[in-house]
Amino acid sequence: MAPRALESEIDRLYQLPLDEFTTARNELAKTAGAEGAQVRALVKPPIAAWAVNQLYWKERNVWDSLMAAAENARRAHKAVLGGRSGDVRAAGKVHDDAAEAAVKSTLALLEEANHPVTDATKQAITTTIRALPGSEPPGRLTKTVQPGGFEMLAGLSVAAGSPKAAKPAPTRPAAPAPDHAAPKADVKALVRAREVLAAANGAVRNAEHAAKREEFEIAKATRDQDRASKAVDDARAAVEQAQTDLDRAEASVKTAAKQREAAEHRRRDAERELTEARRRAEAAARELKRIEKD
Repeated sequence: MAPRALESEIDRLYQLPLDEFTTARNELAKTAGAEGAQVRALVKPPIAAWAVNQLYWKERNVWDSLMAAAENARRAHKAVLGGRSGDVRAAGKVHDDAAEAAVKSTLALLEEANHPVTDATKQAITTTIRALPGSEPPGRLTKTVQPGGFEMLAGLSVAAGSPKAAKPAPTRPAAPAPDHAAPKADVKALVRAREVLAAANGAVRNAEHAAKREEFEIAKATRDQDRASKAVDDARAAVEQAQTDLDRAEASVKTAAKQREAAEHRRRDAERELTEARRRAEAAARELKRIEKD
């Protein structure tokens, strides 16, 4: 199987209902050739990870907004830790809102799939969404994700790492504010711009996935067409053979009919000869009796 086709099939695995994953994976492994062992090693995700995967596959705009907000929060924390200005609070608020929307959408997808939403599952989904992005490819999570990176710095105050802690010497002119020291309104505008970019990138990825799926469908349709063409050829050959057999059978019927007609003629001739022979025999018998009486 071609690498791109295999990747598309693996993507499809993680979009299937959870109870179909193992059977579909094993069937794919049988047709994956040299990559069969790799496919067979794919791990069935727990319910929470599966639900978050569905968010990626079915609610891409929500996913992309979450990723953009997470990236913005990471940048803000990194800036503060590096001694630069960064509005951690504003970025954190945007990320909180995006995470809340993502959790809500994920729980809705879980309910649509008729899975019970237990407190444990809801907590695992919330934890995973707030910890994203993880180390696994999006849409293919095989386990829940624990908080790390900027999430571990959630309690850090802006003032603790702000460059305001160091004042310039009075004998030197104040340094101009760095380009990245943007006011809160600019940060929000930047977040919105990044969300738009993330959505556009998501549309590109969606188009790429669609193209991959169409390539797979083309390959499948080509195989189906080849099989159908072979079936047509086989059927035509069968029809030709059947026609030949029919012609032979009809010829045999005609021959048998002629033989039967000839046999009937011979039978009628034989009956006439039998009748004549009986007549002669009776005449001979009568002649014999007459002679014996005389």
